[in-house]
Amino acid sequence: METLSTAQIAAFQDVRNRLDAGALYRIDVASVKAVDPARAAAPHWNFDLPAHAAEQALAEGGPVDDALKRALVATWALELPERAHAADLPPEVHANYAFWLDRLAEFLSAAAEAGDAYDPDHWAKDVRFVLALSVPGARTQTIDLSSPMGPRQVLQNGLGGHGWSQAVAYMKAEGWKRPWLEVHTESRHTVDFTEEGWDQAWATAGAICERRPELAGMIGSSWFYDPPLETISPRLAYLRKNPLAGGAFIIHQGPGEVHSQRCGATSPTRRAMIESGEYTPRSWLVAWPRATLIPWAKAHAAKMNPVEQVA
Repeated sequence: METLSTAQIAAFQDVRNRLDAGALYRIDVASVKAVDPARAAAPHWNFDLPAHAAEQALAEGGPVDDALKRALVATWALELPERAHAADLPPEVHANYAFWLDRLAEFLSAAAEAGDAYDPDHWAKDVRFVLALSVPGARTQTIDLSSPMGPRQVLQNGLGGHGWSQAVAYMKAEGWKRPWLEVHTESRHTVDFTEEGWDQAWATAGAICERRPELAGMIGSSWFYDPPLETISPRLAYLRKNPLAGGAFIIHQGPGEVHSQRCGATSPTRRAMIESGEYTPRSWLVAWPRATLIPWAKAHAAKMNPVEQVA
């Protein structure tokens, strides 16, 4: 991504222009003041902390409403090409920026026109995206550039009877002292929630890892890595099986109301099984160490672009 398109610039500017001069002054002050705290908070396990830093900077000028939040995101979006360039990202990331910026411009414009509430999850994701703390993995997945993976859950996995081989893999990856990439799903556009889309997201992570030797690998946490889904929803089996076949390992995290809600939201069959007590969704963490992820990503790239690889 070298620059924004004319349409993207116009859309982001329009979101800003809906505010009066005093509000714009608050936005411009906050857009500078919040950057360093947001960046400092980004590697923490709490995904929302950069958005909290942004909201705190806005709050120094008075009450914060969703119009101010949208304008701050639009302001940072206008600056994103410079940040993305400074982040030294591989081509696999840049290939999807135009799509994501188009979707963000459409979302902010429509919400500003309608006066819609800014969903907290969308706000948190958008702050990270426009500050280049999270980057495109594919058209439905973003990748956090620095996330922790502490040893406690690895030990709990073993003590809970889910195996100790994961601890060995974790130690080999030096997972307790090196940052990981982390994948997130974007519910606003799910065009790449497919096997091909997820493979592309993992491949993008491999390309980032190759460029950044300090990274341990890539992680992702969700109910859709739950092993029983291989028989309950076999069309989702690839989400767990493809990474495991490529050298990843999984860590048991356990059940929770949020996992049950999300698991049943898009499938009447799963929802009925959950409500009857026949199935309790559990969250699992997939961890793909760089030692196996990078070779897998290179093989995936060669398969997807055989002519280019030969040339």
